[in-house]
Amino acid sequence: MLKRKNVISGGIKYRNELKYLCSEQELGLLRARIRHICTPDPHAGASGRYTVRSVYFDDYADTCYYENEDGTDCREKFRIRSYNGDPDYITLECKQKIGGKNHKYACRITGEECRAILEGRYKLPAGADPVLNKFFVLYRTRLYRPKVIVEYEREPFLCPIGNVRITFDRNISATSSVQDFLKPQIHTRPLMASGTHLLEVKYDELFPDYIYRELQLKNLSQTTNSKYYTARRLTGDFCV
Repeated sequence: MLKRKNVISGGIKYRNELKYLCSEQELGLLRARIRHICTPDPHAGASGRYTVRSVYFDDYADTCYYENEDGTDCREKFRIRSYNGDPDYITLECKQKIGGKNHKYACRITGEECRAILEGRYKLPAGADPVLNKFFVLYRTRLYRPKVIVEYEREPFLCPIGNVRITFDRNISATSSVQDFLKPQIHTRPLMASGTHLLEVKYDELFPDYIYRELQLKNLSQTTNSKYYTARRLTGDFCV
């Protein structure tokens, strides 16, 4: 069953993020409820869905992986993300987690910058965005390099009250062939059992009661592990 979290204060606006594993049947039921009270994300287009592809980075000691495994409270990770395979819209993102809350910084990069980063030959340009600057320091000093690609189909819904964002992530898959990130099509393997998907709920200080009630299903299974962690466990050096 979905539960709300307490709010913590701070100079940066961190968002609550809740994740739940759900079956195809549960996802369909929740979607039928939510689509009548929340607005589809206009960025998803006419279909209401888009493909998300992210390549995640870690350092020479796999610090991000082990911090996630240990549940370290203050941690961050970098990823490069594209949508629907569009080579003209690629972002470098830094996602921070503190006290169970999340904040994301992002900046646009070009396809050539992305390729240079993936190949380990990137050179920081003058006047670069602060996110790119921070990444480059880790890229040089801690040898941040691409570790795994995660791809899935996302269906997002929005509510302006509380800045609520609800996403249904289907067909989550991954590959350790990070050099394929910019290819139109890539070969991946599923990260979850057949018919298992992910519900994510993000909100600021307020989570409206009417949305909270519609998301109640007693058998929802909450999860804390990230897509990155799961992908490394199943496709990379930590494969079990």
